[in-house]
Amino acid sequence: MSHWLWSAHGLAAVNASLNALAGVFLVIGFVLVKKGRIEAHRKVMLTAFGVSCVFLVSYLTRKFAFGDQKFGGEGSIRWVYFPMLISHVVLATTVPPLAITAIRRGLRGDKAGHRRIVRWTFPIWLYVSITGVLVYFMLYRWYPAV
Repeated sequence: MSHWLWSAHGLAAVNASLNALAGVFLVIGFVLVKKGRIEAHRKVMLTAFGVSCVFLVSYLTRKFAFGDQKFGGEGSIRWVYFPMLISHVVLATTVPPLAITAIRRGLRGDKAGHRRIVRWTFPIWLYVSITGVLVYFMLYRWYPAV
């Protein structure tokens, strides 16, 4: 493993990539189910969940190994960053139980129950994936702490 990859910045880039990939799979899964391609939808959504699980392991590894990254932005951008970060963190805690419930209902064939839960799960999970990438760029690329 290269030195850069095993660093706070390297793992953060991996995490952002995994978040983006999960978001792509979520959108593909949404399109597939709208087209009635249920088996393909199932595979893609399970892949999205798997990618999110790998993300969680990678995120926790970075967090425990390197701690927090300070936000370097000043002025009005802080009014954008911190509300986005807070909503991202709060909603991210809801994704695992929502996703597990949605997956269980889908795999059991409980279509009505699956539809009810994914009305909440899909937009929350997609929001968390997108804001995770934005948080990465704001912390490590656009406004890094000096």
